[in-house]
Amino acid sequence: MSPKDVLALGETGLTTLEAGARYADLADEIESRLAAGSVADTTLLGPLCIAYGKLKNYQKLFDCVSRLESRIRVGDTKIKADFMFASPADARALPGLLYAEAYLELGNYDKAIAAGSIALALLGPDPGFDNSTWPPVKYRLSVLPVLVISASLAGNRKLALEFARQLEETSVPFFGSALISPVKKNGLARAYMATGEYKMALEYLDSSALWKFVVTLTDVTSPLSYSGSSLATQTELPRILMMSKALAETGNSAEAKVALDGLLSSARLKDMGDLYWLSLYERGRIAFEEGKIEEAMGFWSSAIAVIEKQRSTLNTEASKIGFAGDKQALYGSMVAALVANARVEEAFDYVERSKSRALVDMLASKKDFAVPDPEQTRLILAQLDAAEFETHLLDSRATADAGPVGSRNLQLARQALNASAPELSSLVTVGSVPPTELKSLVGADETLIEYYYQGKDLYAFILDRERLLALRLDASELAAQVQSIRKTLEEPNSAAWQDVARRLYKQLWQPLEGQVATKNIVVVAHGPLHYLPFSALQDSAGKFLIDRYGLRFLPSASVLKYLRPVMQNNGAPLLALGNPDLHNPALDLAFAEGEAKLVGAMNPKSRVLLRKEASESNFKKAGGIFARIHFATHGKFQADDPLSSGLYLAKDTANDGVLTVGELYSMKLDADLVTLSACETGLGKVASGDDVVGLTRGFLYAGSRSIVASLWSVDDQATAALMQAFYGNLATMNKREALRQAQLRARLAFPHPFYWAAFQLTGRAE
Repeated sequence: MSPKDVLALGETGLTTLEAGARYADLADEIESRLAAGSVADTTLLGPLCIAYGKLKNYQKLFDCVSRLESRIRVGDTKIKADFMFASPADARALPGLLYAEAYLELGNYDKAIAAGSIALALLGPDPGFDNSTWPPVKYRLSVLPVLVISASLAGNRKLALEFARQLEETSVPFFGSALISPVKKNGLARAYMATGEYKMALEYLDSSALWKFVVTLTDVTSPLSYSGSSLATQTELPRILMMSKALAETGNSAEAKVALDGLLSSARLKDMGDLYWLSLYERGRIAFEEGKIEEAMGFWSSAIAVIEKQRSTLNTEASKIGFAGDKQALYGSMVAALVANARVEEAFDYVERSKSRALVDMLASKKDFAVPDPEQTRLILAQLDAAEFETHLLDSRATADAGPVGSRNLQLARQALNASAPELSSLVTVGSVPPTELKSLVGADETLIEYYYQGKDLYAFILDRERLLALRLDASELAAQVQSIRKTLEEPNSAAWQDVARRLYKQLWQPLEGQVATKNIVVVAHGPLHYLPFSALQDSAGKFLIDRYGLRFLPSASVLKYLRPVMQNNGAPLLALGNPDLHNPALDLAFAEGEAKLVGAMNPKSRVLLRKEASESNFKKAGGIFARIHFATHGKFQADDPLSSGLYLAKDTANDGVLTVGELYSMKLDADLVTLSACETGLGKVASGDDVVGLTRGFLYAGSRSIVASLWSVDDQATAALMQAFYGNLATMNKREALRQAQLRARLAFPHPFYWAAFQLTGRAE
């Protein structure tokens, strides 16, 4: 090997780039080799997948891991080292490790545990002290902390402790112990950090070496500061961050501040997005504790910018929500600081940014949506993905003349998308809608109330055409009280619901009454409030909220801009599907069949499908031509897999009979109203990132302007009566008032809120 070859290997060797945490360079190097014709074998795909994982490019990561698994299945199981004397690494456990790390970051802890357990099984028992093979030990020490944290966050303390025991007992081999010991210590510290045991974490973090490394980071000549490839970087950067966090949490903020300032001076940190935003967040917390509010908000603003840049690489709505989940404390800190300093518009904007992005972002990342020219739009979206990622990489390298190139490519891709699909372009490129614009989108007779719940804080933002206010509310026992009212409402022969309904009225609504001058309310719920039947809230005089106000709901205020325009021809046809044949007499709904017939008879241009005709296949064929669609059937809500929640219809050879949320995201409807007269159709899974994955959202995405759905398993007979009144009212009233009056009428015959309070209108009121 010539001196020139050795020099080139030192600069671009894959092992060197990975060990030095130069993940952007690693991805570039491998992509260049593949583009030049190199075989996409395990030796290249393994480190490429690792790089995508560290850069948080989940879309590319999952595709890469899938390709890696294919290579492993055909016997290509080794990652060959690119320097002398190093043995090939067994890659069989790598896909499970990468999946586990990604699922942990995306908030899917069960999947993280499953994937990590597969990786652990493939690694086999502890290799022992005499094993000198580095990769298996590294993989073991990498996957066990992921399993500890995932199990802890999933609420399985017993399993978390078992994984922690295995981590404690993992042997550090004699050869390479200088590199492996820090990895093990980091893993143990990370596990204890996850459970909040910071003093224990500090025992595994060597504070004596901290200051030497901080000096190295802040030295502009240091390779760690800029483009170096120190083997210590990938262990030292997370160790310094953990040390900083543990010091701050144990009262040593001054030392933590010095460490974080040193950490943030490292350009290498920007390649490690998860560490970068956390470092900014923690540094902001220290500034806030020092009373330096503006400085704190500056750090938090930068952290949020890092997070939102990463979000663009997620490729499913459920993943995007989960990704935001562990970052809500950051948004909460920012909102609380802004409200406390009377910067209400900025606070409201961050509230929207914290919880509305999944609804609009998923359009950018889901590639099978309906657009005028699907192939052209998919191509442009691919270019947009590439341009956004290119801009991220250029920014992370802080190259003096590269930034404008990346920005220009991104701008060109967005312009092309705007020309191809203007409506889609606005959803792809938007963050949140400014409050000034939202004021014009709220009806003249409406007030928008947006709740924001984070930790111990609960805020209500009140927006109408003239003003935007923020009130801090009592957040005590909110989740427990919502759960209590739901539980008591399921007992229609009991009045136990009344006490909690009045407590919630006093907590959530009474403080706002003096600020609401309109008779109609747009509610944007948050967290547990998504499950609350607002219409059943009751004041001390026994009046329900629905007695005084018309209610409609939105997933976020920004959705106001993207609801489809009002349908001009309201006499358009109706499709009713009722009591489908589910091959089980116990599931027959006699009143639902009569309900579908009655609703059809009330609409002159209607088509009624019953029993076997009420099939998923028939709906998929015909649903797109009807202005109103009415489902009178069973529904299911799967909290563990919300995209599989759906409506039960008749099955046939083409479809399984379950119209799922996931399928709705690939449909194109032009419906003025979709009514889900079924069980639990208004429910969705609310992650800590708040966006809801459920049928209501699915129909909004597919093209419905308004959806009426239920929050719990409703009574068949009472629902039939309510729906008859609702459709009769639509002849002379808008949808919001039609539903309100139908509920008031149903209450005369069925006084208990169980029978009428479950139904909510989401979307347009007109």
